[in-house]
Amino acid sequence: MGKLGQVSFFRPNSWLRSRCLLAVLAGLLLAASFPKPGLAGLAWVAPALLLGAALGKRGWESFRIGYLGGLAYYLASLYWLLLIPYRWHSIPLGPALGWVSLSAYVALYPAAWVWLLTMSLSRNTNTSARFGFLRKRPEPRLAGTLPWPGGAVNVLACSWGRRTLWAIGGAALWVALEMIRARLFTGFPWNPLGASQYQLIPLIQVASIAGVYGVSFLVVWTSLSLLSAGLMVVSRPTSRSTWAGEILLPAAAIAAALHFGFRQLAFEPPPLRSLKVTLIQPSIPQTLIWDSSRDWERFQEVLQLSRLALTNRTDLLIWPESAIPNLAQWDADIYTALTNLVRQHHVWLIIGSDDAAPSTRPSRDNELEFYNASFLLSPEGEFVARYIKRNLVIFGEYIPLARWLPFLKWFTPIGSGFTPGDRAVPFALTTPKVKTSTLICFEDTFPGLARTAVDEDTDFLVNLTNNGWFGESAAQWQHAATAVFRAIENHRPLIRCSNNGLTGWVDAHGRLRQVFYDARGTIYGPGFLIADIPLLTPDQPHPPTPYRQYGDRFGWACLALAGLLLAARL
Repeated sequence: MGKLGQVSFFRPNSWLRSRCLLAVLAGLLLAASFPKPGLAGLAWVAPALLLGAALGKRGWESFRIGYLGGLAYYLASLYWLLLIPYRWHSIPLGPALGWVSLSAYVALYPAAWVWLLTMSLSRNTNTSARFGFLRKRPEPRLAGTLPWPGGAVNVLACSWGRRTLWAIGGAALWVALEMIRARLFTGFPWNPLGASQYQLIPLIQVASIAGVYGVSFLVVWTSLSLLSAGLMVVSRPTSRSTWAGEILLPAAAIAAALHFGFRQLAFEPPPLRSLKVTLIQPSIPQTLIWDSSRDWERFQEVLQLSRLALTNRTDLLIWPESAIPNLAQWDADIYTALTNLVRQHHVWLIIGSDDAAPSTRPSRDNELEFYNASFLLSPEGEFVARYIKRNLVIFGEYIPLARWLPFLKWFTPIGSGFTPGDRAVPFALTTPKVKTSTLICFEDTFPGLARTAVDEDTDFLVNLTNNGWFGESAAQWQHAATAVFRAIENHRPLIRCSNNGLTGWVDAHGRLRQVFYDARGTIYGPGFLIADIPLLTPDQPHPPTPYRQYGDRFGWACLALAGLLLAARL
């Protein structure tokens, strides 16, 4: 026998290497389920592969395998952080450091998920016997020769009810960790697993009840059930029909979600009125935004693009975040240009702009507070409403611990930070009578923020963003995919006006109705988009969706369930 034949695949080192490769594969499949390429079906199998790579391992080994898969997932899906055009002493240290650091942090969540689930499969404790989670049976063997990994043995040793509870508990644990990730350290809710299904419109209508977390739950529950079914098929070749029981309940839940979604889509009455909206996408490079010497030049380009767009009749003109190079209310030239534009064309205007006000706690170095804000201008040229961004981007809009660790400023493209707002602000148009509310930057990835911005008479949401930080990458598509769920959760259209994509609008059921494409056929170039946005019917009741009424109760219930199961296990 040659050397190849003398090396056993099941020797510890070789087996561990194969587990690590399987974990990396699972992480890459998770990344591929999001745009781009957006192969949504991969999300239904990747969690099972990630957990399968760690079956039979406990403690640090299972955590390490899960962490490796999570790291591969986030390094691949967040690659666009490397495209930030920031150089530290001519070295792209800042973007690379941010990419690795953020990926290393968020990879802890899938690692914790794998670790806790494999821990729940441990057989050799008094606790498992006490709670009857596993029933000891003779260890199954493959073809009578090779033993299964211990974790697979424990899955197969459970009763059907215990396996079902384990799969449900695993889905709840995944949702619980997504809830924590979206809130801890100001939150990073980017790419929740359910967002990968943004194109499966009937299925994701369940978000109007349970939020995007409800879709994540369905995906992970099904994935773990498929893992159990696969183990049953291979371990009991003479009785292959047993696998059907493993996927019976999640299949029924998916069927119920689809039935609900199709009914929601079928009974939507046609709108009785609409608003003509023009969205400007200037596609200003981020390096130009940072170049103050060319502020007036790029502002004139946005004005010229707006004048071209306004040769078509419109009710509301929208500019994205970062379109204004200076403080709109205080710079005399910019103020005059804006007021002349809206008066000449008799149009409402929503813009994103920095703003400033006297500090509530002035110091020698800082007597002003600066805000990332949006404004509503009336056709008469008046600033009638202002919204201040509430959730700031860490290291992009504020520097944590800057007072105690001032050297952190060296690794960021900002010299100082913004002050966050504390509330949502409605933007009310009087003629025609329309009410909207704005979000800024990645605030449309936070379900709770969007929910608080919607009132009973809010006609639609507007998000002003600037993804020019990340060049022409998948960031724009990933951002939009996550934002789709804000429309479903609140049953309101969502308008997205971006510096370099994705500019367009989503209807109340999460369908991308219009997307701006440039002359090259991409979403990244300059131009404008004109859309007719459906409005609420006056004097008719508009009951809130269960999600808007109750918020993330489903997510908190998953967190509670995961906590109870882990408490019982421990």
